[in-house]
Amino acid sequence: MLSSVKGVLAAVAGLAVILAGVAAWSVESCGPPPPAAPQRVTGGESFPPLPLPATPLRRTERKREPRPPVFFAKLAYGPEAAMKGDRKISWPDWKTDPGDIEMLLKWVGGQLGINYSSVESSFQAFKYDPSQVPVLYLTGHNAVTITADQAAKLRGYLQDGGYLVADACCGSPEYEKTFEKAVAQIFPDRTLRTLPPEHPLFNDFNKITSVNYENVSPRSNVPVVKGIDIGCRTAVFYFPRDVSCGWAGHDHPSGERYAPEDARKLGANLVTYIIADYELGRYLSSAKVYYQAGEKTRDEFVFGQLVHAGDWDPSPSGIASLLEYVDKESSIKVQYKKAAVRPDSADVFNYPFLYMTGHYDFVLSEAAVANLRRFLQNGGILFAEACCGRREFDAAFRREMGRVLPDSGLKLLPLDSPVYNSFRTIGKVTYTAYARETLKDTDRPLLEAVTVDGNLAVIYSPYAVANGWEQFDHPYSRGYGAESALEIGANVLVYAMSH
Repeated sequence: MLSSVKGVLAAVAGLAVILAGVAAWSVESCGPPPPAAPQRVTGGESFPPLPLPATPLRRTERKREPRPPVFFAKLAYGPEAAMKGDRKISWPDWKTDPGDIEMLLKWVGGQLGINYSSVESSFQAFKYDPSQVPVLYLTGHNAVTITADQAAKLRGYLQDGGYLVADACCGSPEYEKTFEKAVAQIFPDRTLRTLPPEHPLFNDFNKITSVNYENVSPRSNVPVVKGIDIGCRTAVFYFPRDVSCGWAGHDHPSGERYAPEDARKLGANLVTYIIADYELGRYLSSAKVYYQAGEKTRDEFVFGQLVHAGDWDPSPSGIASLLEYVDKESSIKVQYKKAAVRPDSADVFNYPFLYMTGHYDFVLSEAAVANLRRFLQNGGILFAEACCGRREFDAAFRREMGRVLPDSGLKLLPLDSPVYNSFRTIGKVTYTAYARETLKDTDRPLLEAVTVDGNLAVIYSPYAVANGWEQFDHPYSRGYGAESALEIGANVLVYAMSH
């Protein structure tokens, strides 16, 4: 995994921007300011390592080191002033931990051997360009309010590959309630979910299965972080329990927060995750249309993609790549089209082939269970895959298929199955590095199936195939390599068309 991080690090290393800070005032500081920048005075050689012409430095003249590339922009928000009794307090609420990001980056830099910096900005001054600043950071105690225009700019920034990291300082209930409303303005059609234990945030640089909290009752050791996904990338990270105090390295007796050591470990994993997935976010921002979606033809193969609550469409561009691959590589000349369909709708019977994917848990309604049972018992085929190889979706799919076809079970397909021989002969495959961590030396495909009346009704991959269809590196995908994924997808489509 660190090799993936280093590769992305090179792409991110050129980021640099200096932004204007706008003050927004509130109550008192949670902790001390960051340490003052050291004064560096050189007494060595008098010529800087620059090409001529250059003005020589005198022996005691201060040198200004190059500024590291900017990673975080800390956003100002809130009222311009606040009163405490009869005194006006001029300390920005969004900056009550003034050294949090600077001290986190310094600590992470020591752990990972990287060097990044941060800037302060505002909703008005920020350029909303993730190629210059990949992460926006929003923290405080007070209510978070954003305008429709700010929500639109944030939505565009996140869809273009940027990240939003938010922290409820001291576990502020007011911040939590209003931040979640603000997120709903940005993404009204997406869910702010509690990240599962298998998420890379808890398994990347540091393995985090339990944490120490301060001032949390009842006592718990489960790390709680929420997020919003865009495709296969978590673009919004929200810490409802304070991490900023831990990043700044100080304690005080009130407010729900992570202990400093655990806050920093989460911070290191956060930085590592963003570095590794930065290029993926930029790639996903270039949305592809579904292949042949607007063309008319007499010979069509239209399939339905099942809509569900477990993040049903994380890889839309993958479908486009697969359909283009089948059209170019096979002699089958038909038009391929995809339509979204709800499993509890009679529309499922309009398609001979259904596709299903996702990241998270989902539960089918009784109507959906009955519909899918009829569909599969009457010759329909369902192909499903766990996007990114997510185990939460895998567990949900197995459970729900047990409801749909209770007398059958998923079984590993033998290598002589027609699924492995319908288009290409597939005996060996490649897996991603992330999958190799658990698969070790396996090189055979691992599709599973459910048979109904002697015919394959359900074909399922617990390892990701759609990520490979996109033909772009997904650092945290537990799945097949690109070429193997395309061959598997093509074989499944050709099998479905011929059966």
